[in-house]
Amino acid sequence: MSGGARRKRKRGHEEHEEHVNHERWLVSYADMLTLLFVLFVVLYSMSDVNQKKFAQLAQGLSASFGSKTAAFTGSYAPLDGASNNAQIVQIDPGANPGDGTSGTEGLNQKQKEAVRRAVQAEDRKKASANAEKAAKEVEDMKLIENKISDALAAAKLLGNVKFTIDQRGLTVTVVTNEVVFAGDRAELRPTGEKILGAIAPTLAQLPNNIEVDGNTNQLNAKTKYYPSGWELSSARASATVRYFTGHGIPKKRLTAVGFSDTKPLIDPKDPRSITMNRRVDVVVQTMLTADQAALLPSAAGGDNKLHSGQTTAAAKAAAEAARKQVEASNAAATGTTGTTGTTGTTGTTEPITSDN
Repeated sequence: MSGGARRKRKRGHEEHEEHVNHERWLVSYADMLTLLFVLFVVLYSMSDVNQKKFAQLAQGLSASFGSKTAAFTGSYAPLDGASNNAQIVQIDPGANPGDGTSGTEGLNQKQKEAVRRAVQAEDRKKASANAEKAAKEVEDMKLIENKISDALAAAKLLGNVKFTIDQRGLTVTVVTNEVVFAGDRAELRPTGEKILGAIAPTLAQLPNNIEVDGNTNQLNAKTKYYPSGWELSSARASATVRYFTGHGIPKKRLTAVGFSDTKPLIDPKDPRSITMNRRVDVVVQTMLTADQAALLPSAAGGDNKLHSGQTTAAAKAAAEAARKQVEASNAAATGTTGTTGTTGTTGTTEPITSDN
């Protein structure tokens, strides 16, 4: 083979290797179309809901979660496009929910009256339940008072403490005049430790939070160890809290607050205010709601006022006396009724007038 022929064949081979394939884009295009086809197939399959299986799933979820709302009742209406059958309820935007007037514009007078009576009945039911809980709370607070009074009476210190039941709970008032704290001082004296030592065991057994309020009297005497009555009252409350934490009461249940002379127990014009307003209040806070706690003063009756502690024995004696008085009253009423029954209508007023 001549050199020219070899060069010609070689030149032809080189031209074949340099040839460019202009149809490679078809491969990528075909891949893209395949992916788009798969995408639309998946979307179509998702749009075809098996309502029977969905209803079974909804019922299963409803049973699991305990819900009976329309979303879990197996109803097809929200899902089958039957939204044209839905009823639109008009809501008054200015109505106040819960006051018996909201949503009643479409009702007749008889229906509105029925709604009003239903709301009133519910309010009475709630008020009655709150009153019962308040009365039960007062009984519990009285039992706490009895236990504390028993301990104080055993230590012959009952006269140094007073009690009150109000919306905050049970307040144990310890008069600090030279008994618990010395003048212008916040260190507990031996008698003060005995008083708090008699109170602490009962408080330690309670779940209630306890607030200790320090109070000073209204005298503008210059303090030597504290800048003002604010610091002195706060220091005395803190000293009381420290004592309680060392005698079985957890810190998280205790709070110390100083009020200086801003919360007098009795009128500052009263001569007793100099000693009575200088005090530490140990408040056993109620665990009732605000609505229920607001009923405590009325449920407490006379115990809403400052009073001496009643021991367990004294409480039993008072309950027995009240029981006998009720029995005597019932017996008297029964006797009067029998007399009027025998004398007839004309003699009814005479025995009553003579008894009065």
